[in-house]
Amino acid sequence: MKRIALLLLFCSVYGIVNGQFRTRKAGDTSSDDGINYSNPREYEIAEIDVKGLTFLDKNALISLTGLKIGDMVKIPGDQISGAIKKLWNHGLVGDVSIEISKIEDDKVFLMIVLAERPRLTGFTFEGVSSGKETEIRKDLNLIRGRILTDAIVRNTEMAVKKYYVNKGFLNTEVKIIQTVDTVAQDGIRLKIIVDPKAKVRINKIIFEGNEAVGSGKLKKKLKETKEHPRIAIFKTVFQQLFSISPAKVREFVDSSYTVSPKELKGFVHDNFKLNFFNGSKFIKSDYEEDKIKLIAFYNTLGYRDATIISDSVYKHNEKTINVLLKVDEGNKYYFRDIRWTGNFVYNSELLNRVLDIKKGDVYNKELIEQRTSFNPRGPDISSLYMDDGYLFFNVNPIEVRIDNDSIDLEMRIYEGEQATINRVSVSGNEKTNDHVVMRELRTFPGQKFSRTDIIRTQQRLGQLGYFNPESINPDVKPNMNDGTVDITWEVEEQSSDQIELSGGWGGWFGFVGTVGLVFNNFSMKNIAKFKEWRPLPMGDGQRLQLRVQATGRQFQSYSFSFTEPWIGGKKPNSLSISYNASIIRSRSQFNTDGTPFTGSFRDFNSTLKNRGITIGLGKQLEWPDNYFSLMNSLSYNVYTLENFESFGQGGLGSLGFRDGSSTAFTFNNTLSRNSVDNPMYPSSGSTISLQVSLTPPYSLFRGETRQGELNFAERNRLMEYHKWMFDSKFYLPVVGKLVLEASAHIGLLGTYTSFTDVGPFERFSLGGDGLAGQGFFAIGIDIIGLRGYENLTITPPNYGLRQGGDNAMTGGTVYNKYSLELRYPITTGQAATIYGFTFLEGGNNWSSAQLFNPFDMYRSAGFGARIFMPAFGLIGINWAYGFDTLPGRIEPSGSQFHFTIGQQIR
Repeated sequence: MKRIALLLLFCSVYGIVNGQFRTRKAGDTSSDDGINYSNPREYEIAEIDVKGLTFLDKNALISLTGLKIGDMVKIPGDQISGAIKKLWNHGLVGDVSIEISKIEDDKVFLMIVLAERPRLTGFTFEGVSSGKETEIRKDLNLIRGRILTDAIVRNTEMAVKKYYVNKGFLNTEVKIIQTVDTVAQDGIRLKIIVDPKAKVRINKIIFEGNEAVGSGKLKKKLKETKEHPRIAIFKTVFQQLFSISPAKVREFVDSSYTVSPKELKGFVHDNFKLNFFNGSKFIKSDYEEDKIKLIAFYNTLGYRDATIISDSVYKHNEKTINVLLKVDEGNKYYFRDIRWTGNFVYNSELLNRVLDIKKGDVYNKELIEQRTSFNPRGPDISSLYMDDGYLFFNVNPIEVRIDNDSIDLEMRIYEGEQATINRVSVSGNEKTNDHVVMRELRTFPGQKFSRTDIIRTQQRLGQLGYFNPESINPDVKPNMNDGTVDITWEVEEQSSDQIELSGGWGGWFGFVGTVGLVFNNFSMKNIAKFKEWRPLPMGDGQRLQLRVQATGRQFQSYSFSFTEPWIGGKKPNSLSISYNASIIRSRSQFNTDGTPFTGSFRDFNSTLKNRGITIGLGKQLEWPDNYFSLMNSLSYNVYTLENFESFGQGGLGSLGFRDGSSTAFTFNNTLSRNSVDNPMYPSSGSTISLQVSLTPPYSLFRGETRQGELNFAERNRLMEYHKWMFDSKFYLPVVGKLVLEASAHIGLLGTYTSFTDVGPFERFSLGGDGLAGQGFFAIGIDIIGLRGYENLTITPPNYGLRQGGDNAMTGGTVYNKYSLELRYPITTGQAATIYGFTFLEGGNNWSSAQLFNPFDMYRSAGFGARIFMPAFGLIGINWAYGFDTLPGRIEPSGSQFHFTIGQQIR
């Protein structure tokens, strides 16, 4: 039987190898072709022809076989069968054979007979939504007109399945049906049928072998691999709250996992919060990365030998899986002796202080890496050397001795030579002129290389707003031969100009329309050069802002500002000029002479005007550090009243006089520090500013007697005040991309003498979105947003109540506001930056400094989202709940929606 089986196997193999090789003589139909298969003979190839071609090139196809005219081949032999295999391997043909057309003497004439594979003419999906179909098509390598091979069909099936597996659908089934295209010749259409099944989530993550570290802590280190919070909570609610037996729970939810109330509390604390933005789907690649992070976490605790012995993922039910991880923690190690070698520039004592690792500290590889390479929370060894030009420096920590639980380290240093910057260039700035980029750099030819200067330059370029902050890349090319380094700053342009087109209902004013244009990279010198318009003259880093807001004749506001950040082009000294004009027209009950007004509702006999101009000079400072800047400006403002009864015509308080004007000559000084890493979505750094505005002390010149003889309108003809504004925001990364913003804002308005009252203008008003309020547009008042309360309601003395006849001036002279905002980015791409947030906020407003109490606040909490698009700026919507009751009200402020446009300073 064995001999018969071997004979059949030999015959089968021989038939497969030689079955595609058929011979015949031209015009001869007999089976005797003169070829002796038991005695191969060598022939010279005289001709090679191809039969069955439709689209493929004949010569290209012949070349794929490896056969050429003039070659000597054995028939039968391996060369012919090898040629057939080569054609098969290329996947271009569906069937192929090589025949002998004729034999003349020692010459053979070959004919390649083939059938081309069909070509793809189109493909459709079934069971896939239009949104997912668009995403899947990007991953498929399906090109119409391309030859359709088995490999292409298999790869298509795998790509579709992979897409769904990455979304958590581990049981996805994909079926591809090929149908003949009745329109196109030799065409095939594919129908890709997808059945995703149910999304598979992780029911339970189980750890075994972990004695030193609890399972809860280990689960937190699996950043992307999470238990589904609803599963455990659902089981616990039934078992713990309703006292259902474990057997009944298992019967109902098909699970034997039970938890105690203490475990539930730990589970919610460790998992539920972290799953707010993360799902519990199982993704293989993320799971593998999480295992690496798990071991890295053990290493930070001193367990340098920790390993995952085994892991398994097994089915729990149709919709969930369990993950089992068996770990071997090993021994816990500690630092003992640390010795430095190769250090000549800095002594070992200084290096030990910077490293800040002491004998007996828990052994931590990650800490060594941070303290030697890059420490985000303090100094490190690399910055010590690289900030002094030692670009070629490196340090290599070597474990030289392990004794029980103690490890000795030898820090081997190569200092190298100090590197000098040779060339500095910029690339990618298609719109922004080179000098605008170069003047922001802190890396100059001829100076020593400094890593701190590299980081600072990155921040400065990102804060310009002209380039995508995430794409700014310093391409550092060191040359060890001559001790120099070339730096190319690679940037990616993004639109920084903004347009504001909005309309809304302004209550008493009716419809209010706004048109605003902001050109952040303007070029004033190229206005007359129309060929430089792209579509406007741009590229010199100047800022031009125009804004018009109006509702017919009742309210109109115009503003213009221009800023040159580098006046003279040599130093970062800025020049800014701004002009604004506003007017409110209303209907008063009486004319100027006191007679009753008899005009119609559309007639106006009461106006409040404001016109002002400001000229400012700014300077970037180098001390205390180069994040500081100083701005000094002079302002001239005139407020003109004609028969004006009350501020806003809503009975919100009097300005103290009806006719006349108030003029303010103000010197403004602003000291600020800005170290944020990204102006659109800061994740680290801070912004701090102190602004002081001073008018001349006219009351000191007049004296108390003369000041008392003047009426209120005369005393305020020349405005007198000093105004202090402090604003601060700090950004702290929490977990991953989650960022906490903590802010504090304080304002104070006062006078120089005790016998002078604070005037009606420049006061503070809190509440709402910080944009508008109570159906009118405020002139000469600082509007401070406080979410959870209506606009301009936290405004003493009336707190937004329409109480006519109260002559007390509207607005506070002292305010404070605090806010905590937790942010998470949805996208930070060039097209748009979108992030969601939740917040706690509190603030108050007082009519005098004597009443100020920083702990007496109106509190609120809420959530919302903000969208920044380069063309439209920052747009946001908030929902907030005000917890406190305003004076004169009987209920808390309650639920409020707020819509914001632009970056709110306070």
